[in-house]
Order: sequence, then structure tokens, then C-alpha cells
Amino acid sequence: MSNIALIIAGGFGNRMGQDIPKQFLTVDERPVIVYTMEAFQRHPEIDSIAVVCIEGWEQVLWAYAKQFNIDKLQFVFHGGKNGQDSIRNGIYGLEEHFLSDDIVLIHDAIRPMVSAEIISDCIRVATQFGNAITVIPCAEAMMQTEDGKVSTGSYPRDKLMRTQTPQGFRLGKIAQLHRWALEKGITNSVASCTLMIEMGEQVFFSPGSEKNIKLTTVEDIDIFKALLKAQRPDWLRG
Repeated sequence: MSNIALIIAGGFGNRMGQDIPKQFLTVDERPVIVYTMEAFQRHPEIDSIAVVCIEGWEQVLWAYAKQFNIDKLQFVFHGGKNGQDSIRNGIYGLEEHFLSDDIVLIHDAIRPMVSAEIISDCIRVATQFGNAITVIPCAEAMMQTEDGKVSTGSYPRDKLMRTQTPQGFRLGKIAQLHRWALEKGITNSVASCTLMIEMGEQVFFSPGSEKNIKLTTVEDIDIFKALLKAQRPDWLRG
């Protein structure tokens, strides 16, 4: 059985306000997507890396893979008009090369701090239960709102989990769900886990980390830089 990392780099990231796609921004002499690929390159349980890439950047991606010795990168697929479309392109592409029971870990290109522990546990849970959604507990008070300006209600945080990536699946199962979703007219689900729920499926959790940040704003880049430099003191228990 194979474990494949499917890295989604099909979007531009307008909220970052930069002139190039945020997954290709350079931080400390490395593009963000290289950090992300390196996390899966180093992991002994990952057999292959595939990337869904924004149009026009495919050759840049292959060049970075060569420069930074990402030899597990085997496939580059075209990005779509939204996230669901891009993921579907990658899943359908992988079906031509891998088996139905193989595990695919779908991961945001702009989560470069994913740890080996997160990857390992996602593989373990997906292998055992058929899927694995990386999550962290919700620590903040959650307020309900209709307009984003005012609230008269709250929601119990102990009933909420914050989702991250990777999100792991049996390749054949997630491919079939994407086909069924198209038949039902579901074309813009925000994530693989939400697609599962919309299709009436149960999802299983694997533990994430607050460090596994998604680079959405310039402030997130600042946090990423700080995390790259951070050293945990010896006295601080993990």
C-alpha cells in the first residue's frame, strides 16, 4: 500500500496582497511550498508527492523540486477554479497511477510547518478508519453572528474542533465522493472534510498543532518566520 501526499497549490491567495502566489513567496531563502514539500519528503512513510499547481507555475515548481532535492515529487496536476475543483483534479490524476486502497493525504501548500507527528497520525487514523481529519481543540469563546458586526449568542467551544490539513482518505473512496458530489450539484465545498459531511459521511479526527498554521495574511508570514527561529527551552515539557 502506498501513502501519497497531494499538496494543493492551485490558488493565488488574494488576501495576502502580494504580486505572486503566496505558496511561492520566499521566506528565509526558501519558497513556502518547498518547506511544505520537504516535510513530506523527509517522512519515511510517504512514498510519493503530487502537487496541484496554479497555472503557469508548473515549471517553477519542478525547478524548485530539483534545486531542493525533492525527489519524491512525481506528479504535477493543473489547478481548478476553486478548492474542490483543484482537489478533484489531483484525485482523478492519482487514480491513474495508484490503487483504490492507497492513502492520500490532502494538504494545503500554505501549511509549511506540518510536523512528522501530524503526518504519521493522519496516516495511522486514515489506515484504521478510512479517513482522518487533522484537528485542534477550540480554545476561544465562540460567538454567533449574522452580519459579522454584532452577536446575541454563543456556541459551546467544547462541541467544536478547528480543522487543519493533512486530511487523509482511501483514494478510491474520496474519488467516488467527488463523483457523487458533482452528480448532486455540490461544486464549491470549502474542504475535503466538509465535502464528506455534505455527502453524509462520518469523519474521524487525528491531532494537529497550533504550530501547523495556514499562511493567509502577511501577519501569518511573521508568525511563520518566528516559528522557524523558535527553540523550545529544555525546561518546557512537550
